[in-house]
Parts: sequence; structure tokens; C-alpha cells
Amino acid sequence: MTVYHNWWKILGVVFIIYVLVRGILTPLKPGIFEISPSRFESGNEIDIHVEGYNTFYTKGNLLAYIKHSDQFLIPSSKINVTSDNSLNVIFNIPKYFPDSNKLAQFTFILTSDHDGTTVLPSRIIIHQDSIDYQAGVLSWTLAQKPVFSNLHKYWFPYRNILHETIRNTFFHVSLWFTMFWLLFMSVYFSFKYLKTNVKDYDLKAFALVRTAIFFGVLGCLTGALWARYTWGTWWTKDIKLNMAAISLLIYFAYLILRASIDDEDRKARISGAYNIFALVAVVPLIFVLPRLTDSLHPGNGGNPAFGAEDMDNALRLVFYPSVIGFICLGCWMASLLYRLDRIQLKFDEKDNNS
Repeated sequence: MTVYHNWWKILGVVFIIYVLVRGILTPLKPGIFEISPSRFESGNEIDIHVEGYNTFYTKGNLLAYIKHSDQFLIPSSKINVTSDNSLNVIFNIPKYFPDSNKLAQFTFILTSDHDGTTVLPSRIIIHQDSIDYQAGVLSWTLAQKPVFSNLHKYWFPYRNILHETIRNTFFHVSLWFTMFWLLFMSVYFSFKYLKTNVKDYDLKAFALVRTAIFFGVLGCLTGALWARYTWGTWWTKDIKLNMAAISLLIYFAYLILRASIDDEDRKARISGAYNIFALVAVVPLIFVLPRLTDSLHPGNGGNPAFGAEDMDNALRLVFYPSVIGFICLGCWMASLLYRLDRIQLKFDEKDNNS
């Protein structure tokens, strides 16, 4: 019977262990770390130095392309491999390219039967002195559509800027999911207390809020680590980050409010009402306001969150269990706090009666 009632705790522990092992030990797919130089003039032969990540250039047959828009590309004329993660690619750039502007961005593509296909989007910039769109179309259209190799391994995707920090998705995002799950549960119990005046409901809401604050602080810390690597600073004036900080301050005020009231019934009623309005205020702060202005944070201000290409199946196999695992862990921690508070309440009542 004990195992039956505690199945969700066991599930949470199993999922978190799985996330730690799979999320940390699974390697990233091969990727292109950097190319240099990246700015060129049309009508010239160019030599591009490529630095790869987790690649094995010496073990596969390589083909390289420069791509413009969705259909125009040119192949490389020569590839010189210097090591497993370094090579030089030579292209003969036509005089014209299929664009109505003199300056355009191009994507670098490298395909290998060993590493699969790696892409560095919009990194190459080419300038043309004059514009001849039709000549550009002819020069950048291949007679036969190229075949790109796929790496059929459940490794995590390589994403420029993120690199190895893409693993933080399993922790940073899941911690915030858990925080809001706990806050919504706390509001439910606050409603129940205000309706029934049963002290247990207030204790449950209080335990859930404290646990949610803990997960929110962890979410901010993991976010700061992520920002330090990707944005170059621990914290910015980004609206999403500021709203997250304000949200935590709102709930810190909840703790101060409870501590400042001595009468238990009055404390429970006021903090219950405060908890409900706090969540009503926090939801637009986190999910609405950042979408109305520019933001560095993914999913806000026109900056897309993880899409279908970013959150691939390999990441989903770890991300979804991490969300479930941390939610189970958060509920377990809150239940322990609630039980401690009940024991303390009984001791206090016993002391008052004696």
C-alpha cells in the first residue's frame, strides 16, 4: 500500500536520475563552430577555414555548399582536410548572385557520410558590384539536386551560441515549469482555505509557495549561468529577467507578510488572499509583458523559443521527463514542509493548552 501511494515519488526520482545520466552523458551532434573569413566579393575564388565541433572530417567523404535562400547554391571546388575538426574549403564565387541587393547573407553547408550534414546559417556575407538577377539564378542553380547525409543517432542537436549549454534546457526551463505548477496548486489550497477555514489548506498553500520560491531562485541561477555563456553577462536589463526578479520579490513579500502577523487565523486569511492576487499579477508579468517589447530571452519580443528544429526528438526524450521529474520532486518537498508545519502546529497548540 505504501508503494502504491508513493508511486509518483518513485517516478520523480527515476526521471531525475534518467535526466542527469542521459542529459549529461549524451554527446552533441557534429557542428560547425566557426568559419573564417566570412565576408567576400563576388567573382573571386575564396578560401574558407572551417572549425568543427565533435567532428571527424578525416573519416568521411565531404561535400560543401554555399546556399542562398531556399533553392540557390553552389558547390565547393576543393576541400583540404587538416584534422578531424579543421579543414579549408575553396569556392569559385560567380560574379552575380540571385538577389536584388548588392549585399546578401549566405548559409554554409557541409555534408559528410560520417558526420551527417552540418549547417552554419547566414554567416557568410557576399558583395556584388552590380546586379543581374537572371545571371545569378543561372550561376547558382545546380543541374542536379544534391543529396545531404543524415546522422541517424539520438544525439542532442548542435546549436551555435548554445553549444554544450543546450543541456541547461532540462534544468532551467523545467525549474520554472515546476515553480508555476506549485504556485497554481498553492492558489487552489488558498481558495479552499478561504472557503472552508480549514487550517490544513493554509499549511499546504504555505508549503507550496515556499517550495515554488526555492525552484524560482534555482531557475534564476541557472538562467544567469546560461546568460553568462550566451550573452556574455550574468544579468541584463532584459524585460523577461526583470519581470522574473519582480515576481520573486512579490513572493518574498508574501513570506514577510506571514511573518509579520501573529494571529494565526488572520495570518492565514490575509496570506491566502495575497497568494491568489500574487499569481494573478505574476502571470502577466512573466507571460504577457515580455511579448510586447524587444527581448533577448527566447519566446518573447519576436525572439522565437525552441522550435521544431531546435527541440528535436532527442531533446524531447529528456526534456519532458525532466519536467515531470522536477514537478514530482517539488510536490514531494512541499509535502515534507507541510508535514513539518503540522507537527510544529500541534506542538504549539499543546504548549498553549498546558
